[in-house]
Amino acid sequence: MIEKKYFEEFEIGDVRETLGRTITETDIVIHAGQTGDFFPHHMDEEWCKTQPFKKRIAHGTLIFSVSVGMTANVINEVAMTYGYERLRFIKPVFIGDTIKVKVTIQNKKDHKKPAYGLITELVETFNQNGELVMLCEHILLSERKGEQNR
Repeated sequence: MIEKKYFEEFEIGDVRETLGRTITETDIVIHAGQTGDFFPHHMDEEWCKTQPFKKRIAHGTLIFSVSVGMTANVINEVAMTYGYERLRFIKPVFIGDTIKVKVTIQNKKDHKKPAYGLITELVETFNQNGELVMLCEHILLSERKGEQNR
C-alpha cells in the first residue's frame, strides 16, 4: 500500500501490530551466510547442548531485520527511515519460535530543517508466549504538510 502521511498526522500513542512469523533453521543459515556470523551459538547444535540455552539461538541481527521487515507493509511517500536507537535483545529466539511486532508512536519533535519533523516509534518484538525478545526505537524523518515545494 502507498500513502502520504505527514508529520502532523502521526499521533503519539498510536499502535500497529503485525501478524506472526516463525523463525526457521533456513532463516538462520541464510543470515549466517549473508553476514559471515557462523558462531556456534547459531550453527552448532551439539556445542549448544553444553550451553545454558541447550539449543541454537537466532542471531540478534536476524531478529532485528525480520522484525523491521514485518513492519514495512506501507510505503509512505513523505517519510523515510532516519535511523534506529537503543536496540536491545532481551531474550533469545529459537528455531520454531513465532515472533510478532508491535509499533507504538512514542515521540515527535522538530528537525533542524523546518520542512521536516522526527517521529520516534517504539518497536517491540514478542515471541509466541508474549515475552518481549527485542526492542528498539525507529526514527522517521517526515515532511510537514504544505512543505513539499519549499
